[in-house]
Amino acid sequence: QLQLVESGGGLVQPGGSLTLSCAASAVTFDYYTIGWFRQAPGKEREGVSCFSHSWASANYADSVKGRFTMSRDNAKRMVYLQMNSLKLEDTAVYYCAAERVSSSCHDGMDYWGKGTLVTVSS
Repeated sequence: QLQLVESGGGLVQPGGSLTLSCAASAVTFDYYTIGWFRQAPGKEREGVSCFSHSWASANYADSVKGRFTMSRDNAKRMVYLQMNSLKLEDTAVYYCAAERVSSSCHDGMDYWGKGTLVTVSS
């Protein structure tokens, strides 16, 4: 059973930056595809970024492209989401999710963290 624990959420002003972290318990972390998702109040959960086990870099939703950067450190079993130029509409609970040897990220991934709240407000 893989456990994921997100951290780093908080309150930030528009235009500010925040880095989220996701710690994983898997020993064979390199084989996992990891995704960041978010759910804003009253809205459905949406994919933010995805880093496949076989990719060299992540891909991103259009809404965050150029502002967010996802990275992973397999040796430390950590995943990060650097968020810059934050907007009011980035306010949401952010989740990391994982699935072993998956070719993509999707809403039904096998393992999910409990989420961390990001609030963008002036």
